[in-house]
Amino acid sequence: MASRNQRSSRGQSGQAAVEAALTLPLTVFLVLGTIQLFMMLQGRIMAEYAAFEAVRAGSRHHGDCEKMMHAGLAALLPNVVTYLGSGTSGGSPAEKLASAWRERINGGNPRFVAMDSTQSTLGGSSLAGESIFWLAREQPTNVPDPEDRNFDAPVDGGGGMRLEVRLIYWFPLRIPFADWVMTRMFMAHFGLQDYNAVNPLMPAQRNAGWTAGNSAPTLDSQIRSKYQSMASAQKYVFPIQATYGMRMMTPAKSRFFQRQNCGETPEGL
Repeated sequence: MASRNQRSSRGQSGQAAVEAALTLPLTVFLVLGTIQLFMMLQGRIMAEYAAFEAVRAGSRHHGDCEKMMHAGLAALLPNVVTYLGSGTSGGSPAEKLASAWRERINGGNPRFVAMDSTQSTLGGSSLAGESIFWLAREQPTNVPDPEDRNFDAPVDGGGGMRLEVRLIYWFPLRIPFADWVMTRMFMAHFGLQDYNAVNPLMPAQRNAGWTAGNSAPTLDSQIRSKYQSMASAQKYVFPIQATYGMRMMTPAKSRFFQRQNCGETPEGL
């Protein structure tokens, strides 16, 4: 017959195992989620740098979208893929950079390739073929034909024509488990989709109750639609937005403004 002390020890061990099982998902998420948030912070910095490079290229080349998209991808590439590894062809770092850039430029519509994102352990899908970023030109508009000859003239006491853009970087969430949980949290945060199934951070809670508040942050309709469709396809990303403006150093030419936005970026964004 087991002694009272032995029975008490087994009871305490069982209680500890149950408590560990209940708190382990939250503990794991705190670690993985923190790593993912720091990666998103780096993505934010790179998106701001990419917006600057895109504006700088457009300012020097009459607002040419091709130059702007090329410059934006070159700036974002280190955050998209670790191209110096063995998975990228080429010998020197410069050759590897050029190879990685060519694989993704896609005729001026930068897209992810298979090696840019690992599939989530919870069934996430590869981002291959999806846009890396959108680029919307918010200024100038209605460029005269063939070019704006007064681009350098002061306007209302200020400087001349400014090129202003908004870049939307479809930042890939690469950390398993954290990508799945954070996507559902973000969807509820933006008021796009409630999540009322089992709380993945506390399995004993059968209803997570992640619902939108009364003043959920707003997203442009095109971004909302794209974000929802990618989440539905289990493609875990987050739309990081960055803006930048700079005075034009060359006159804006109308042939580069047949569409207001660049590449596959929806009009009216």
